[in-house]
Amino acid sequence: MHIFPNKKPQDIKIVVAMSGGVDSSVVACLLKEQGYKVIGITLQLYDHGEALKKKNACCAGTDIYDAKRVAEKHNFPHYILNYQNLFKESVIDDFADSYLQGETPIPCVKCNQSVKFRDLLKVAHDLGADAMATGHYVRRIDTINGSELHKAIDDDKDQSYFLFATTREQLDFLQFPLGSNTKEQTRKEAERLGLEVANKPDSQDICFVPNGNYAEVIRKHRPTAFREGDFIHIETGKNLGKHSGIINFTLGQRRGLGISYPNPLYVIKIDPKSNTVFVGEEQFLQNQKFKIREINWLASDIDLTKEIHAKVRLRSNHEEEAAIIKILDNNEAVVEMKSMTRAITPGQACVIYDDTRVLGGGWITKEIE
Repeated sequence: MHIFPNKKPQDIKIVVAMSGGVDSSVVACLLKEQGYKVIGITLQLYDHGEALKKKNACCAGTDIYDAKRVAEKHNFPHYILNYQNLFKESVIDDFADSYLQGETPIPCVKCNQSVKFRDLLKVAHDLGADAMATGHYVRRIDTINGSELHKAIDDDKDQSYFLFATTREQLDFLQFPLGSNTKEQTRKEAERLGLEVANKPDSQDICFVPNGNYAEVIRKHRPTAFREGDFIHIETGKNLGKHSGIINFTLGQRRGLGISYPNPLYVIKIDPKSNTVFVGEEQFLQNQKFKIREINWLASDIDLTKEIHAKVRLRSNHEEEAAIIKILDNNEAVVEMKSMTRAITPGQACVIYDDTRVLGGGWITKEIE
């Protein structure tokens, strides 16, 4: 991989965002091996004592040491930046507030959007870097119309859904060397390079949510969030009992409702204003139209005055489905799915694709009856 065809690798400075995992470690060492001037940067996102307790989560405490050891062994500079306050403001607070608004947030997108691709990118520029590389499984393809963001070759590892909020300007500065790799190929490269992290497990949990217990995180940061409210049947309007706080529920949830009822019930809607959780049978989860906000367009060659016929992904682990996107004012749009879709969830992202290319995306706000 040669990043700048008109310059020699030894004349190119690249900052690599190193999480301490196998992917970013391979990126840094491959670029170093190819002759680039590599600077590794790892972010400390939590209190140091808390960080050391975390396992199997991105940017955990042991990861900082792993990244530093890789840099020392392969002889390139490595810096640790304390982004604890920035991370709390941009990611953790947003996560808690989103649940309080009846949404189901995606903190990994917010982290990429703010801490990594805004604040860390600024550091890379300040260091005089020519580019910043990450271990994400996506592809940047340069065309006459500018840089395009595409899905990874390996569908099982593709992370394009989490990078839809990347701006065009940021994309021009970013490099994703693993976009054409499978995970198996990356691990083989790690073994060839002699990396001790070659067989390190992938991160599983949201980094600041140990064991998936997000309610405990919200209790810590928003202690007044657990207000009792009503369970109301979405069709009959009947009060079916009390809940212990809307943050304990997500759209489509079935287990843990604690309601005695003849039919299986699901969370259909969450109303933060009235502190009500609306429940109903599974058919009430089906819908076709919804709004998205804060749209980020990565494609510069589409006509936003017309309807856009494309495919959209509404969850990171979902297949893309056909839809029509109608642009509104204020950077919003109405998305109409071609078929009924289950559990369209406020707070999740709607990412718009043309085959492998990411056209853009926005945040799901509400269904439209």
